[in-house]
Amino acid sequence: MLAVERRRLIAESVRSRGVVSVAEMAETLGTTEITLRRDLRAMAKDGLLVRTHGGAVQPATLGHEPSYYEKSGQAATEKAAIARLAFGMIRPGDSILLGPGTTTLALARLLVTCPELTVVTNSLLVAQALMEAPRVEVILTGGTLRRSIHALVGPATEDSVRALRASQAFISGNGFSAERGLSTPSPLVAATDRALAGAAQQVVVLADYTKIGQETMCQTVPTARIHTLITDSKAQPAALEAIREAGVDVRVAEVGRREQIPGTTA
Repeated sequence: MLAVERRRLIAESVRSRGVVSVAEMAETLGTTEITLRRDLRAMAKDGLLVRTHGGAVQPATLGHEPSYYEKSGQAATEKAAIARLAFGMIRPGDSILLGPGTTTLALARLLVTCPELTVVTNSLLVAQALMEAPRVEVILTGGTLRRSIHALVGPATEDSVRALRASQAFISGNGFSAERGLSTPSPLVAATDRALAGAAQQVVVLADYTKIGQETMCQTVPTARIHTLITDSKAQPAALEAIREAGVDVRVAEVGRREQIPGTTA
């Protein structure tokens, strides 16, 4: 297969899935990983993708907000690992804020095992996931429905959390860098996420490797306000080191390693 054809197929895969793996793509195209990496380097130089450890991701578009369905198929294994690590930070009796996103939803699905917990959320999907948790009190904010992310946003949402105080806020976004912190393409979503962060004693960001080092249009929470970043082992080491140097506690979930969930048996 000619290089131009390989690269066309790689570009199509990145556009449709958001992320590609060197090993998987090399097998699909019937080429070597060395050749595939050479293709990725050339495509990254042309701005067609962004190299990551073990693969590549679609370049962040400053003003484009991916829908829930666009994000749900991306880095699912990594998001599950991040959620398990985040779960270990939550204790019975805690009051937490949980923002919208596919990774926060993965965390919500683990919370059904909690013996006692209060969760404030603006995510309809998180609230739905916690319907099966009889000992978790769920407080759903008001607000305007943003259908693309299945969440409530806007001034009413901000007002509803302003008077609250929780131990931790677990939020996601579309980009995270040492310079700008957490960011998202939508000003409306950014303002709502800032309100969630402002109601918490500690802000915990859940961001898989496709978000690390990326920046989008609207800053959600500056780096100085973020206590902990939980990401996965595919994130670029240099970007993570810069985030650590900015004062953030960086925790890395090992992909493929299944952490023990409290209250369960191995």
